[in-house]
Amino acid sequence: MSDTKIKLAGIIRESFVDGPGVRMAVFVQGCPHRCPGCHNPQSWDFDGGYWGSVEKIIAVAKANSLLQGITLSGGEPFCHAEPLAKLAAMAHEIGLNVVTFSGYTFEELTAGFSTNPFWQELLQNTDILIDGKFVLAQKSLELKFRGSKNQRVLDVKKSLEQNTPVEWID
Repeated sequence: MSDTKIKLAGIIRESFVDGPGVRMAVFVQGCPHRCPGCHNPQSWDFDGGYWGSVEKIIAVAKANSLLQGITLSGGEPFCHAEPLAKLAAMAHEIGLNVVTFSGYTFEELTAGFSTNPFWQELLQNTDILIDGKFVLAQKSLELKFRGSKNQRVLDVKKSLEQNTPVEWID
């Protein structure tokens, strides 16, 4: 089996702020949104970062018995939907949950399924979606798992079943 390559901005092996529980945070390289005040502007350039392997990321995650999940962030994860869909599916196979941050809204993502088929696969392999662009004027340090008040924390399974955004309940 050959490695599935992915362009990375970085990885945090143990994070406590990027979703519920202890998680590995995977930051992809490249973002079209370029939100003013972004926490990760170094991840915007699609030509930056370095190449990593989905299989190696999963091997590192599997070796850490403390992990409860993997968080996909960036950059924009849905610009890397094909390898991240594989990473998310593999994370589920080893018992980890998946949180995905996206500047796209749930509605934009589902509307794009026909032109971006891997968006659907990545979303279906995501448990919690934090959606919407970061808006500096709505920044709040009091929000759980998100940076601005317009962003939502969604239960993806329920949202897909009901074909409407459903807030995640901790």
